[in-house]
Amino acid sequence: MTQSEKSAPETKATPDTMTAVFDDFMEAFEAFRETNDRRLGEIEHKLTADVVTRDKLDRINSALDEQKRAMDQLALKKARPALGGGAETPETAEHKAAFSAYLRRGDESALRTLEEKAMSVGSAADGGYLVPPETDTEIGRRLSAVSPIRALSTVRQVSGSVLKKPFATSGMACGWVAETAVRPQTNTPQLAELSFPTMELYAMPAATPALLDDAAVDVESWIASEVDIVFGEQEGAAFVGGDGVNRPRGFLSYTTVADAGWSWGNIGYIATGAAGAFKASNPSDTLIDTVYALKAGHRQNASFVMNRKTQGAIRKFKDADGNYLWRPPAGPGQPASLMGFVVAEAEDMPDIAADSVSIAFGDFRAGYLVVDRTGVRVLRDPYSAKPYVLFYTTKRVGGGVQNFEAIKLVKFAED
Repeated sequence: MTQSEKSAPETKATPDTMTAVFDDFMEAFEAFRETNDRRLGEIEHKLTADVVTRDKLDRINSALDEQKRAMDQLALKKARPALGGGAETPETAEHKAAFSAYLRRGDESALRTLEEKAMSVGSAADGGYLVPPETDTEIGRRLSAVSPIRALSTVRQVSGSVLKKPFATSGMACGWVAETAVRPQTNTPQLAELSFPTMELYAMPAATPALLDDAAVDVESWIASEVDIVFGEQEGAAFVGGDGVNRPRGFLSYTTVADAGWSWGNIGYIATGAAGAFKASNPSDTLIDTVYALKAGHRQNASFVMNRKTQGAIRKFKDADGNYLWRPPAGPGQPASLMGFVVAEAEDMPDIAADSVSIAFGDFRAGYLVVDRTGVRVLRDPYSAKPYVLFYTTKRVGGGVQNFEAIKLVKFAED
C-alpha cells in the first residue's frame, strides 16, 4: 500500500458496514442455537439446565438484540435520502430559497409573495408557513423508518381535520332458488362510519443566531433531523397505545375480547393459557392458534408486532421437527421472521406480564389507518427565548383501527 493510500480518508460505504454487522449477527445466532440446543438437552436428561448454560444463553440473547438494533440504525441512516436529491423545478427552488430566507433571517416577504401567487391557505391566522416539499417528504420517509406501525399501515393524506370512512360490516345477502321460484328481497349491506380526527404533534427546536448565519449549515436538513426522531417516537407510542385524547388512538386501546366471542368494534385475542407466560408444554401452539385465527385473506399479508424482550423469549421456540420458529434476517437490512411472517419490532408494545397483550398479529395495511393532514408547518420565534431562535414545528396526524377483524392479539393470561 502506498503512502497516499494510507493517508487517504476512510470511504467505507454503509452497505459494507451493514454487511459486517450482519455477519456478526449471524455468527451470534449460530452460537445462540448451539447453546440453546445444549440447554434443551440438559433439560431432557437432567430435568434442569446448567446455570452456566442459562447465563451464557442470556448473554448471547442480549448480544443478538444489540446487534439487531445496530443493524436497524444503519438501515435507518441508509434510508435517509439527501435533501432535495431529486429533480428540482424552478417552482420548488424558489420555494426552498424563500423558506431558507425565512428560517435564517425571518424574511417573510418572498414566502408571502409565493403564497399570494398560489392562492395558498398555508399560513394560518396565528402565523407559520408550510415547509418546502423536499423537507416535508424527508420527514415522512424518516418517520416510516422510525415508526414501524406507520410503515405497516395504510397512510392517507387529507386536507381537512377529520377523515370519515364508511365501512361495510356485512356484504350483500344472496341465496339459491329454483328456476320458477319467487325471488324474495335480500337484506341490504350494513355500513358503519368510522371517524379519524387529526391531532397536533409538535416540536420546538432552538438555534443560535451564529448557527443560522453560518452559510455552510443546511438549516432545513437540521430541522428535519431534529424533528424526525421525536415525531417518530411519539407517533409510534400513539399508534400502539394512544387513548385518542389529543393523540391518535392505538390498536391496543380498543376493547379486547376472547376471539371465540369476537364482534365488530372489538379486537380478538388468543390466551396463552398461563398468566404472564407461555404454556410450559408446547408454548408455540398459541402462536399457531393466533395465525389461524386470522382469515386467509388477511393472513397472507400479516406481520407479527412485538418488542425485543418478547422476541427474545420466542427466539428459543422450536417446532415438532426441532426447527427454530424464529428465523434471522435473510440479508442486511431485512426483517426477522417468525413462522414465515415478518416480525416488526415496536418497543412500545408491552413486555410479557400477567394479562398483558404483548404480541399483535395481523394485516395492518387493512387493519390500521394513519391519517396525515398535508404539510408540516414551521413558525419562527426569535423573541420568546432570546438569544435563541425557536422553530415551532407542527404536524397534524391521526390514526385508528379501520378493520377490526384484520388484527389479533396474544394475551398472556389463563383465559
